[in-house]
Amino acid sequence: MSGVAGKLQHARSRARGLGTRVDALRYLEQDYEALRGACLREGRLFEDETFEAAPHALGFRELGGGVTWRRPKELTPEPQFIVEEAKRTDIIQGALGNCWLLAAIASLTLNKKVLDHVVPPEQSFEKDYAGIFHFKFWHYGEWVDVVIDDRLPTRNGKLLFVYSEQRNEFWSALLEKAYAKLYGCYEALSGGLACDASEDFTGGITEVHKLNKASPHLFRHIQRALVLGSLLSCSIDASRPEAGCGEVKRGQLIKEHAYSVTGAEELPCGPEGFTCKWPWLCARARPEMIHLIRIRNPWGMGEWKGPWSDGSAVWTEISCKDRARLRHKAEDGEFWMSFSDFLQRFSQLEICNLTPDALGDDGVKRWALSMFEGSWRRGSTAGGCRNFERTFWMNPQFVIKLNEEDDDPHDNHTGCSFVVALVQKNRRKMKKLGEGLLTIGFTIYQLPVKYSGEGNIRLDRKFFLTHRLAARSEAFINRREVCSRFRLPPGEYLIVPSTYEPNQDGDFCLRVFSETQAEFQELDDQVESNVKEVDISEDEIDGQFISLFGQHAEEGGKLSAFELRSFLNKEVTKRIDIQTEGFSLQSCRDMVNLLDKDGSGKLSLVELKILWDKIQSYGNIYKEKDEDKSGTMSCTEMRQAVEAAGFSLNNSLHQILVARYSQPNLTIHFSEFVGCLVRLECMFKIFQTLDKDGTGKVEFNMMEWLSVTML
Repeated sequence: MSGVAGKLQHARSRARGLGTRVDALRYLEQDYEALRGACLREGRLFEDETFEAAPHALGFRELGGGVTWRRPKELTPEPQFIVEEAKRTDIIQGALGNCWLLAAIASLTLNKKVLDHVVPPEQSFEKDYAGIFHFKFWHYGEWVDVVIDDRLPTRNGKLLFVYSEQRNEFWSALLEKAYAKLYGCYEALSGGLACDASEDFTGGITEVHKLNKASPHLFRHIQRALVLGSLLSCSIDASRPEAGCGEVKRGQLIKEHAYSVTGAEELPCGPEGFTCKWPWLCARARPEMIHLIRIRNPWGMGEWKGPWSDGSAVWTEISCKDRARLRHKAEDGEFWMSFSDFLQRFSQLEICNLTPDALGDDGVKRWALSMFEGSWRRGSTAGGCRNFERTFWMNPQFVIKLNEEDDDPHDNHTGCSFVVALVQKNRRKMKKLGEGLLTIGFTIYQLPVKYSGEGNIRLDRKFFLTHRLAARSEAFINRREVCSRFRLPPGEYLIVPSTYEPNQDGDFCLRVFSETQAEFQELDDQVESNVKEVDISEDEIDGQFISLFGQHAEEGGKLSAFELRSFLNKEVTKRIDIQTEGFSLQSCRDMVNLLDKDGSGKLSLVELKILWDKIQSYGNIYKEKDEDKSGTMSCTEMRQAVEAAGFSLNNSLHQILVARYSQPNLTIHFSEFVGCLVRLECMFKIFQTLDKDGTGKVEFNMMEWLSVTML
């Protein structure tokens, strides 16, 4: 299936409701139930041909030798998918640098409802076992069901990557394999942010808190997030002097390593009737209270050894009941510490909210979600940031209409709250090609009243040169997602997502959460043609042109595509103010198809004259839009020239034109420019002829479709 056809099919699937939480898309079109049923009928174990048990599934660099792929039944006599229930101790890191993923999985176990959606619990190694398992992930705006076989990479008879404390339990290892398949290979999972995986497990949105600028209400926010099932992770910047350097040392925490936050408790600072001997512990809490936070190292080892750690003496200063409930002496990677120590030692906290409801500062609120998918393409829709004034306007544009102010009796500040999250897609898969994350961000402008309701008009360069920002993302950064929260007065606002540099290819998903219902739409030009039909008589043609026609016309007084090509390449190359590589035979055939009225496949004198006048007009447009007088046209100039020629096209069509007609350096020669416009006019004309009722839709059978497309 071609790329364009694939996009159309995908859009139709989304329109039917596929890709939602209740109706996930089949990843790589693999149907779990059908594949499992076939294996059971045929008495064989499933082998996944789309993610083979082979070196390329491990990675694009050598992950070490001696790797053997084995099924759990080859590793232990009685394997279990889940032993009793999935726990955070089921996730112990192996030989892969994916602590960020494992921290998110550990947090996932704290919410059974979400866990059961990602890890369907009915799977087992007993009833109807066929060597096949499946998992569900939120993947850039849609839910997908990923099928795998249970052949796992091992070395010396042990799992190479993640494993459970219970060595006969395999849900976490199989989940990791499904996630590796989603992103191309195991090695693609090396290095990342826990919030990215948390979003893939929930479809939620991540708030990032810098702990050196922590809100005084952050502890309450953490408690509320844990109750609401949010996934929390934390990490330490390399610049922090208080932490270790990537190795486990007594009493030290690990820099640039992802931890899970699994609990937060507010306790009386001392047993009943006892005066606290350590008043400094209560400094950040209200009198006689202590705030504690529980953290887990996904390595399953390497714990904090300071106050409130497993062996700390301060545990004797809380009630026996609380001590019995919270304290757990084991080298399992999980530990408590005071919230004040947490703020001092850690650098960043990430809260992935299961739904936007947890984002409110004062209780649970109802948020509305809007989402669009889009792309940046060099030469058409990748305009770069505002620093690039000449191309910035070419970026995709979206409008949100905020109608109602927040209804919050505890807040004296009025306005409409909303959250914008920009996610760049599929970059982790591209690691094996040596490509990393793009630097992305977005800007927001208030839309003047005169543009209100104008959904089919893109704003041009002049608008952005004459209007100031209303808001923007905190920074352009090379992260998978950039997310910011805003509160602005009611009105319409333009959101422009972009890469920092222009002409960088990428795909994105833009999500907007608003506290009150808001209208959200893409701002793009309407697709239409305003080219006028031209009709002339033979009497209006001068003698010089008739002579030129006679020099090239075949016997019978008409020009075929071959003679037309000779005519154009001779006459057009006389112009020194434009560059052309000559007209292709395909372009000449398109020209004949456009003007040939009798179906002979050839042009008469009158038809050639109409074409020649059209080409002369296009030449004037080409020269006018060639701002730097280079004799060629840039893709930016091309967009304006297409509009001057009478065509209004949207972003998708401009992307197609650039891909088909531009040179590697993103310039368009005159011959390609003419060929593009002729092709456009021809296709518009065919559609308008068939759309007799003006409905904007036409139907084809196979013969009709081939007749049109093979012209």
